[in-house]
Amino acid sequence: MDERKRESIVAYLRRRMAEFGIEPDDIAASLAADAAQLRAARYRDAAGHTWDGKGDAPQWVVQATSAGQSLEHFAVRETIEPQPAKPQSVDWRLDPFAGSRLATVRTEHTGAA
Repeated sequence: MDERKRESIVAYLRRRMAEFGIEPDDIAASLAADAAQLRAARYRDAAGHTWDGKGDAPQWVVQATSAGQSLEHFAVRETIEPQPAKPQSVDWRLDPFAGSRLATVRTEHTGAA
């Protein structure tokens, strides 16, 4: 993202925050609460619904277990793999289309100049 676009987005967000009376501390508190909720979650489904395992099971857990899915399938794993600092390079030797017509066909783009 270029610097002008970033500054434009920041200015827009600041105007909207002022319009609704939102302070930076409010955002920080909200992010911290969200992070705490995610840390407290013991079970999570693919849609992002979470449950801490306390109290009555939410509807998504009831439906999944009624359908035969194991509750352990939804267990949140504590080990999170760190993201690599540098994106891995692509090994083009593993390209399934290498040497085929799909790898060599060029498409022409038409458009007004």
